[in-house]
Amino acid sequence: MTDHPRTAVVVGNPKPDSRTLAAATTLAAALAGREPDLVVDLALVAPRLLDWSDPEVSRLVAEVGAADLVVVASPTYKGAYTGLLKLFLDRFAGGTGLRGVAVPLMLGAGPRHALAPELTLRPLLTELGGTVPGRALYLLDTAYDDPAAYQPWLDATRPTVERLLAARVAA
Repeated sequence: MTDHPRTAVVVGNPKPDSRTLAAATTLAAALAGREPDLVVDLALVAPRLLDWSDPEVSRLVAEVGAADLVVVASPTYKGAYTGLLKLFLDRFAGGTGLRGVAVPLMLGAGPRHALAPELTLRPLLTELGGTVPGRALYLLDTAYDDPAAYQPWLDATRPTVERLLAARVAA
């Protein structure tokens, strides 16, 4: 274990270099106090996700699973996360695939789907073994670059994340 938590970001937006990616890296940096160690933009490896023997995807799964903190982000599609993210998360063994703190983040066009990350992504991350430290975060996609949009969630959740990460680093 290093003297700082290993952080990862996984983004299930089918568009590379998306607003979802920007939001996820912003959130990870705010929680860890520095840029993430690993950023997985699934749009860049999408065809490889269908090949269960692909060594690069297997490496990414192992690194994400071992991260102390992982922000898992998706745009909201039909009230849920994307199929692209589902393909990646299917690689993780239930209950043991994620071993660190997992933060669900979803972006959407309006408040109608504000419960989507709490009802769809949060239970999945918990099932895969992640420790979800509080409510899932939903952001309007028009506010992804506004620091004020993150602040209420950070104020409520960051202290718990910091305690969990400090315990992991000390272990």
